[in-house]
Amino acid sequence: MPTFPLTLVVITHNEANAIGRCLDSVPFAAEKLVIDSGSTDDTVAVAQAHGARVVQQPWLGFGPQRNFATTQCQHDWILALDADEYLSPALASELEQRLAELMASDICVAYLRRATIFMGAPMRWYLPSVGEKMARLFHRDRARWTDARVHESLRFDGPSVLLKAPFNHENNPSLPQKQIKVLRYAELKCRDWLEKDKPVRMWQTPFVYLLSFIKDYLFRLGFLDGWRGFVIAQTGASYAAYKRMRYYEMRRNPASLDSATDALVRHGIDR
Repeated sequence: MPTFPLTLVVITHNEANAIGRCLDSVPFAAEKLVIDSGSTDDTVAVAQAHGARVVQQPWLGFGPQRNFATTQCQHDWILALDADEYLSPALASELEQRLAELMASDICVAYLRRATIFMGAPMRWYLPSVGEKMARLFHRDRARWTDARVHESLRFDGPSVLLKAPFNHENNPSLPQKQIKVLRYAELKCRDWLEKDKPVRMWQTPFVYLLSFIKDYLFRLGFLDGWRGFVIAQTGASYAAYKRMRYYEMRRNPASLDSATDALVRHGIDR
């Protein structure tokens, strides 16, 4: 497969079990760059063994970390993947056929479709997990990641395209890993809210939980994926409620910020 003047970027922290598969799924990238935030496992060694250049950067939050990564790339065109994501052979083939044309055009971003593998098998019906559009291929002078600590996204003002074949997402290999991710993401989101002085509306919490569950289980067709759909709906609703409870605690008891940080770092949840 020919190579293209493209940088694959992956941000990592203790991803030794997944990073090799991610890097190997993009054989056409002229550069593979890993931005690591202090992994204590073999992430760095595995990444280097699979052809990546590794740059160490203390954790800045998802948006700032991705923007830092953009400055370290050797090429203007960037493909951003997470360590637990990897291209399907069909998408790798589609990109091989279309990259030259895309890179010669004036587009800002190419959207890719993401297919989720959950509890060991692909989700078949739950809408966000079967072809969710993600802006992941972009020109760094035409798009920039938001500075959000979590749930960052690309911002751009110009043309975009959508590719057909999906890339894969191995979504939290186990429920304990999912719960750890929920704790971490909620903490980051609440700190964004705190900086913006968002009002506390604790009374919304039970309604948010109920509406979130109904949205995922019924309207997003989670029920068609059986008990796995139920688990996803329940986890999403719990996350929506927990964020509000945690933010309420932050505002009511500011000392909980430091104590929570210490606990999360001690248990390897925060960086």
